[in-house]
Amino acid sequence: MLVVAALLGLACVGFGAFGAHGISDPKAQEWLRTGAMYGFVHVLAVYAAERYGSPLAPTLFIAGVVIFSGSLFAMALGAPRWFGAITPIGGLSLMAGWAALAWTLARRQA
Repeated sequence: MLVVAALLGLACVGFGAFGAHGISDPKAQEWLRTGAMYGFVHVLAVYAAERYGSPLAPTLFIAGVVIFSGSLFAMALGAPRWFGAITPIGGLSLMAGWAALAWTLARRQA
């Protein structure tokens, strides 16, 4: 799972850096940078979830990174505007991953 997280992190940073460099539309550049930033943060959360033994959080985080960041990247690269409607699904997955990680850490403290 950590290898998947590392690859996702590299992909997010790569898409954000190289994709934004070659796109002239400022809105598209912002979508790419936002997707890369959020993707990288959540990949770090996958590492934390693995490290602290959260059973469900890594899967939720990976699904969220793929859906959330992927939809932002696709929109920046010219996908139809309705494609952005799937972004909240990725956001919900990421929130669930953060909740699972927080619950696991709270249980470890008790």
